[in-house]
Amino acid sequence: MYNIAVIPGDGIGPEVIAEGLKVLKAVSEKFKFKYQLEHFDLGGERYLKTKETLPDSVLNKLRGMDAIYLGAIGHPDVKPGILEQGILLKIRFQLDQYINLRPVKLYPGVDTPLKDKRPEDIDFVIVRENTEGAYIGSGGFFKKGTPDEIAIQEAVHTRKGVERCIRYAFEYCRKRNQRNKVTLCGKTNVLTYAFDLWERTFHEVAKNFKDIETNYSHVDAICMWMVKNPEWFDVIVTDNMFGDIITDLGAIIQGGLGIAAGGNINPEGVSMFEPIGGSAPKYAGKGVVSPLAAVSACQMMLEHLGEEKTAQGIEEAIMKVVARDVKSLSAGKMGYSTSEVGDLVVKYILSGFKV
Repeated sequence: MYNIAVIPGDGIGPEVIAEGLKVLKAVSEKFKFKYQLEHFDLGGERYLKTKETLPDSVLNKLRGMDAIYLGAIGHPDVKPGILEQGILLKIRFQLDQYINLRPVKLYPGVDTPLKDKRPEDIDFVIVRENTEGAYIGSGGFFKKGTPDEIAIQEAVHTRKGVERCIRYAFEYCRKRNQRNKVTLCGKTNVLTYAFDLWERTFHEVAKNFKDIETNYSHVDAICMWMVKNPEWFDVIVTDNMFGDIITDLGAIIQGGLGIAAGGNINPEGVSMFEPIGGSAPKYAGKGVVSPLAAVSACQMMLEHLGEEKTAQGIEEAIMKVVARDVKSLSAGKMGYSTSEVGDLVVKYILSGFKV
């Protein structure tokens, strides 16, 4: 019995999560496992009514779950930063979800903006440190609102935080068993203190993984090579800020936000899984957005919980949908509604079709 917290959230979140839950029900019946859901109304609407973001009572409930399934957080009537810091970052930090895991995989039938690149060229994973760096909120203002204003934003990197992230990347690479290569992404020539720590730790951890090839690239070079030669990469490991940037680049080269999913992982605790496209309020309630990113997030969640055969079944169904049915993953251009795409995934799961 898996206890799963569901946070539909804002904008298109409830719509796409509904399709993910539809798929979850189908696979639970087919692969014979049980689960129990508990819904939480965290997000913009709750904040506007109560001025609450994430009460401690709710956070304590989340600690007792097996996984968290998140739709999206972000509301046009709430000042940017309030919900992100008060809900998303608080969950990540308080539950110590120190890994952000982002598969970047192009499926057959999905368009990529990269000329002449095929699915076999775009299949890598980005491991992003998720609880340190520039996002911890350290800093402040001096003489704010005056001509002499100073803004300070500090990035904090600990040996413990860096090492556990890098070690996870090597272990994940060994588990993938594909190109068996881990690339460190940083900026050692400018951010000399932070990435001296990252680089030294990277080489020390690598000594325990003799079967895995290693290399280093500056973040600007990574951005170029992800576009020009994505086939070079297997697992990329990096800090919080650079990871935030290059994962969005990864989403676009795999076909866009309509299919990109990610996990906020605590290997020893509670992890959270989500489509990475955001709340997209202009599309909310129209039934025109792809739910496949949310379905992929469900797939990642089940794989993390140990239901690997189930996760494989979901992925096969997604591949069938994008290869045979949907015309595009762009909003309003799928040729089907959001719920109809969810129905297609369920149909292929139940039929047992293999691509």
